[in-house]
Amino acid sequence: MITRQRLAAGVCALLAALTAGVAFPAGASAGEPTGEDAPKVNLVLDVSGSMRTRDMDGGTRMAAAKQAFNEVLDATPEEVQLGIRTLGADYPGDDRQTGCKDTAQLYPVGPLNRTEAKAAVATLSPTGWTPIGPALLKAADDLTEGDGSKRIVLISDGEDTCAPLDPCEVAREIAARGIGLTIDTLGLVPNTKLRRQLSCIAEATGGTYASVEHTDELTDRVNQLVDRAADPVVTPVATEGADSCSRAPTLTSGLYTDREEFGKQRWYRVDVKPGQELRASLSVGADRAVTPSYGVLLRAVTVHGREIVRGEAGENGRTDVLSTGLRYPKAPSDEEEAPAETVCLQVTNSFSAASGVQTTPGLPLELTVDVVDGPSQADDVASFGLGRGWWLLGVLVVAGFLAGLLWGWLSRWRFAIWRTN
Repeated sequence: MITRQRLAAGVCALLAALTAGVAFPAGASAGEPTGEDAPKVNLVLDVSGSMRTRDMDGGTRMAAAKQAFNEVLDATPEEVQLGIRTLGADYPGDDRQTGCKDTAQLYPVGPLNRTEAKAAVATLSPTGWTPIGPALLKAADDLTEGDGSKRIVLISDGEDTCAPLDPCEVAREIAARGIGLTIDTLGLVPNTKLRRQLSCIAEATGGTYASVEHTDELTDRVNQLVDRAADPVVTPVATEGADSCSRAPTLTSGLYTDREEFGKQRWYRVDVKPGQELRASLSVGADRAVTPSYGVLLRAVTVHGREIVRGEAGENGRTDVLSTGLRYPKAPSDEEEAPAETVCLQVTNSFSAASGVQTTPGLPLELTVDVVDGPSQADDVASFGLGRGWWLLGVLVVAGFLAGLLWGWLSRWRFAIWRTN
C-alpha cells in the first residue's frame, strides 16, 4: 500500500531529478575549472591621520572602513583573489620624503582567508600621510601577473599629499601599461577638490567614482565593485553614436563603449535579417557625483520612428551603474533573399550632474549587441519571456498535475475503503 509519506518522497525525488538538469547542465559539473585566470581585486585603503575624524554615522571614518571591509570580506565570491594595501598606515612623523613612501601590502593578493584578512584589518590605526600616487603604483605592481580581470578599489578621505607625483598622471601611466587594470575610487568626504582628483583617477582607466558618507553605502559600493571583477573580461570597441538614426554608425555583434552627455541621447544602427533575433543590453555608469533619481532608456525603433520594443531602468542613487536590455525577433520571410531590416537603437539617460561637477566628457556607456538566429517554431514560447528554460517549466507543470491526480485518486480510494470498513 502506498502511504502518504512514500508518495511525498516520490514527488520530491522527481522534482529533484528534474531540477538537477538546471543546476548541472550537460557537459558541466560543480566546481569544474574554467581554465581562465582568477579575477583579482586590490583594495587600497587610506589610513592617514584624518581617518580619525568622527563623521561617519557617529563613528570615525576608520571604524566605518573596518566594518565595511569585514562585511565585504564575508561576501567576496570564492573565485575572486583579493588583497588589501594601505597608505599612510605606518609613519607618524613629519618627514615628507619618508611619509610619501608609506604604503604596504597588508594582505597579499591571492586566495582569500577571511579570518587572516579580518585580523590584519583589525590592526589598522590612522597614522600618517596620504601618498595616493605611490600607493597606486605599488598596487598596480601587485596585479601584474595573470590575464584575468584586475581591479583596484581606492578608498580615501583626502587629497594626495605627495605632489608633484600627480595621482591622475599615475593612473594614466598605469592605463598605458596595457595590463587591463581598472581603478575605481570612493571618496569619504563630499569635497570638491577630492572629487576632482578621484574622478580623474577613475576616468583614466575606465573606472568609476562615487562619494559615500555612510557605512552601509561604503559596504554596498565596495561589494558592487568586487562582484564586478568576477564578470567575464571582454575587450570593448570604442564607437561614437550620432544624434539621429540617419547618421548613426552600423554595429554588428560585439561590445561597444561610448560617452553620452547628461540628459542627451545617442543613436546606433543594427541590420537584422528575417529569422534573426536582436538582443541588446545597455549599461551607463555615473563616474562622478550625480543628483539622486535617474534612469536610462534603450529603444529599438524603425527607420521611420515607430517603436518596436524598449527596455528601461530607474534608480534613486543606490548604485553607480544602471543597466537595461531588449530583445527583438525578426519574423522569418518566405522570400529567399529577403532584405535585412535596419533597426535604430536609441540610448537616452536622465542623469543630472551635482552642483559644481563637470558635465564633460559625457557619462561612460557600454552597449552589447548580439544578432543571432531566431528561435525555431519549437522554441516560440521563448518570445513570451520564458526563455530557454520553458521546457523545464512545462515538465514541472505536468509532473505537478500528475502528482495531483495520483494524490486525489489515492485519497478517494482510501476513503472508499474506510466506508466499507
